[in-house]
Amino acid sequence: MAEEKDKTTKDAKDPKDAKEAEKKPAAEAKGGPGAPAAAPQAAPARKKTWRSISFARVYIQCSFNNTIISLADERGDVLAWSTAGGNGFRGTKKGTPFAAGVTATRVAKKAVELGIKQVAVYVKGPGPGRETAVRSLAGAGLTVVSLKDVSPLPHNGCRPPKARRV
Repeated sequence: MAEEKDKTTKDAKDPKDAKEAEKKPAAEAKGGPGAPAAAPQAAPARKKTWRSISFARVYIQCSFNNTIISLADERGDVLAWSTAGGNGFRGTKKGTPFAAGVTATRVAKKAVELGIKQVAVYVKGPGPGRETAVRSLAGAGLTVVSLKDVSPLPHNGCRPPKARRV
């Protein structure tokens, strides 16, 4: 009588146990009785700890509307990034040289925290903050080893619209 009472209280208390008990025989049937149990769940993702890096690449994308700066290691893994919009600039102020300088300074501070001393800079786009961003990187304590313009250039790309008749 006491055993029946325990079973009923257990079933009423935790319905998950009953569902798991039903699943176990099905799992044994698939892999057999000697099959290993399901793999344990992975631990929650931890923040990556970066080894001491002294050289990195800085990619600056300058458009007329915004400036995006990414800091990457030699393999191309992004270590830090910042945008003019993310630094509190809104609307037309995002495309200014001042906004580009503030954005570059923020990325440079993160780079110095990671132990980076030298950077190769790759600039893309026609925006007004190109030079200011590079100067801000150098002013924040990073040594600019190389500076390269990687802006895409069309080789007489799209056909232009036909001439207007007035």
